[in-house]
Amino acid sequence: MHFLDRPPRFLFFTGKGGVGKTSLACAAAVHLASKGKRVLLVSTDPASNVGQVFGFPIGHRIAALPDVPNLSALEIDPQAAAQAYRDRIVGPVRGRLPEAVVHGIEEQLSGACTTEIAAFDEFTELLLDSSLTAGFDHIVFDTAPTGHTIRLLQLPGAWSGFLEAGKGDVSCLGPVAGLEKQRSQYKAAVDALADPARTRLILVARAQAAALREVARTHEELAAIGLSQQVLVLNGVFPSDEAEGDPLASSIWRREQDALQALPAALRRLPRDDIPLKPFNLVGLDALRRLLRDDGGRQEPPEASSALPRSGSALSSLADEIASQGRGLVLLMGKGGVGKTTLAAALAVTLADRGLPVHLTTSDPAAHLAETLEGSLARLTVSRIDPQEETARYRRHVLETRGAHLDAAGRALLEEDLRSPCTEEIAVFHAFSRILREAETKFVILDTAPTGHTLLLLDAAGAYHREVSRQMDKRGVRDATPMMRLQDTKETKVLIVTLAETTPVLEAAGLQADLRRAGIEPWAWVVNGSMAASNPRSALLQRRARNEWREIEAVAADHAKRFALVPLLAYEPVGPDRLRELVG
Repeated sequence: MHFLDRPPRFLFFTGKGGVGKTSLACAAAVHLASKGKRVLLVSTDPASNVGQVFGFPIGHRIAALPDVPNLSALEIDPQAAAQAYRDRIVGPVRGRLPEAVVHGIEEQLSGACTTEIAAFDEFTELLLDSSLTAGFDHIVFDTAPTGHTIRLLQLPGAWSGFLEAGKGDVSCLGPVAGLEKQRSQYKAAVDALADPARTRLILVARAQAAALREVARTHEELAAIGLSQQVLVLNGVFPSDEAEGDPLASSIWRREQDALQALPAALRRLPRDDIPLKPFNLVGLDALRRLLRDDGGRQEPPEASSALPRSGSALSSLADEIASQGRGLVLLMGKGGVGKTTLAAALAVTLADRGLPVHLTTSDPAAHLAETLEGSLARLTVSRIDPQEETARYRRHVLETRGAHLDAAGRALLEEDLRSPCTEEIAVFHAFSRILREAETKFVILDTAPTGHTLLLLDAAGAYHREVSRQMDKRGVRDATPMMRLQDTKETKVLIVTLAETTPVLEAAGLQADLRRAGIEPWAWVVNGSMAASNPRSALLQRRARNEWREIEAVAADHAKRFALVPLLAYEPVGPDRLRELVG
């Protein structure tokens, strides 16, 4: 394995949710410990399931794992770190400023950037050979800091005055003003990350076109700021000997091979390991030890339910309920890679087939569905919002207004502020908002909708929504603002899309909590790409299908008021005919 060949002291596993980076980080830690190395496994994932993988509770203090000599673990809770971070900043002004202003500050500090910086604040000590880690040969991190976080920490320490003077626009970077550690400590931490003798980044992905494009962007972003010691690990690669005799298995194998043939050039230059798809759940020491071995893995998983939970339904049932309204907003939300763009298109085709006018709009960079559908169906309008164009337009506007009178240093800080993840979300939401009014007369289906944090951030930045709400209530008028439309369950149906895997379900549950905090109640969940609903013939896929039931039942029992189960298909659901089959 390239990623374990002469490993440096720090190993960082990074990748999008659901690709298996936690399993690989745990397996690598177990492997190194078995070689007699003293290893500390650190998780900074908000939805950490390291304790679940080992079957041993792990908290915010270093704990030795009783069944694995030489291995200890630590979970940094990013949410708790971010809350402590907010308390340090907001505490001094609470009671001195109006409650609405304090709430606005708190919301500005509730985004992904705050969590990133707060988590980095926590594990800086782990990177600098402090007394906490002096006894360990290797420190394995599940989840690495993003390129944005590192870029931010490389900037001059002038954020406090910049933000207090109001030179930034709506942002989630406000917490940087409250960093209390010495700047030199952060510089030393960033230097450790960029030192190939000390640090290796393991980019984890699946052999899927979209996942490979995303990990290529991560590679280039991190390499551009000096983090060049990288290894690519493709997890869950479908074995060729399982592709015979099952159309579904054969299709999966062929799609993966096509994706690998088109591997981005930037990734071709990296050392690469392929980890075969395993039939068993990656829980417990035995599974972790076997993950990195080529012994096939013939362990039968525990038996699970043989039928869907009673509350489950086909996607067509949800489409029937949506169609009965005659018009309205339909938002499909979820993490990248769960298939929400495809499902949005499938619902749009289904509603248009029933004679209902539909406007489908997406901000997905892969616009092949829009190209397939455009002009192909009566009553269906398809548009695409380009996130890069919208973000560039938004940045230009802010720089021309807020940045017009800044000096060079202030403008550099504003430009970095506008590179935050929140900026793209806000810019895309502005573009979506221009389309929302159409829902008064037709269906508007939004793919890649804004997160709950973005909605709250927009709401907090100027109290526009609250003031309009008061005026509308006086006149007895409703649905005046985009936020009000999204909060109205009669006008808007939010569908949360996920996969029947542990991490995607945990992330979807987190998204649901975030939306509820914004006053938006999800209407239904969709479990997409389910092998359990596909009746595969391949022995490997049958075992994988049985492993899905625990997650499907968790969705039914703990998370969703209603949900649909969509099978994994043997072909790409592109074009109206195949999209109809997806719903059916």
